[in-house]
Amino acid sequence: MKAPRRPIHAVSTWVKRQPPKVKAFLAVVAGMTVLVLLRAIVHDHDNLFVAAEAVHAIGISVLIYKLTKEKTCAGISLKSQELTALFLAVRLYCSFVMEYDIHTLLDLATLATTLWVIFMIRFKLESSYMEDKDNCSVYYVGIPCAALALLIHPSTSHHLINRIFWAFCVYLEAVSVLPQLRVMQNTQIVEPFTAHYVFALGVARFLSCAHWILQVLDSNGHLLVALGHGLWPSMVLISEVVQTFILADFCYYYVKSVFGGQLVLRLPSGVV
Repeated sequence: MKAPRRPIHAVSTWVKRQPPKVKAFLAVVAGMTVLVLLRAIVHDHDNLFVAAEAVHAIGISVLIYKLTKEKTCAGISLKSQELTALFLAVRLYCSFVMEYDIHTLLDLATLATTLWVIFMIRFKLESSYMEDKDNCSVYYVGIPCAALALLIHPSTSHHLINRIFWAFCVYLEAVSVLPQLRVMQNTQIVEPFTAHYVFALGVARFLSCAHWILQVLDSNGHLLVALGHGLWPSMVLISEVVQTFILADFCYYYVKSVFGGQLVLRLPSGVV
């Protein structure tokens, strides 16, 4: 007599058997359902942005624990950390010269911890750094973002250089996790602390995306007008959606692994 399957296992098996178009449709439906719930439950949608920063901070705390207690940086992409530090530094500059607020302080704290992680990987735990697996070129990630920022940027009254920097950090944030995904793709096995960190990034970016979308809905589209004209308002939303969906596949397998009681996440070939 076969033991009854867990509901989460039955659902994941059914989803796995569906063609890519059906999976994409289900992902969109699930995302829209969560957005509707967040809009009904969270009255001040600015709290979603703060929540996104808090979840990101939790992820970094997990990473710090791994580096200090386990004394290893295996499975962590130094290039992703450097790209993260770069877009945070640029965003901090833009915040100081354009719109200083509480988000500036949150970014400052995140940048400080990210720089500490980079220091640990480069100088303290370099022997465990998997350089051969961290083989995604930062130029392939950064240069297209810079080129796109030159072409499509805000049309506000700020200085042109500042508007280009603003666009650059938005685009770079959306794809800064790609080197980390490449490392996991190369290893196929993700140990718990790294998996927790990347999942936290996925949740944080979903909350950030939800914040933007709900703000646009609440303002009846006026927020897009306030951002400027042309393609820039659309590119902001597209960037938020892209950085969410980049991590969606990994988050699915993470949740499946947790419910399945697996401590080590094993990714199927082709994931991320």
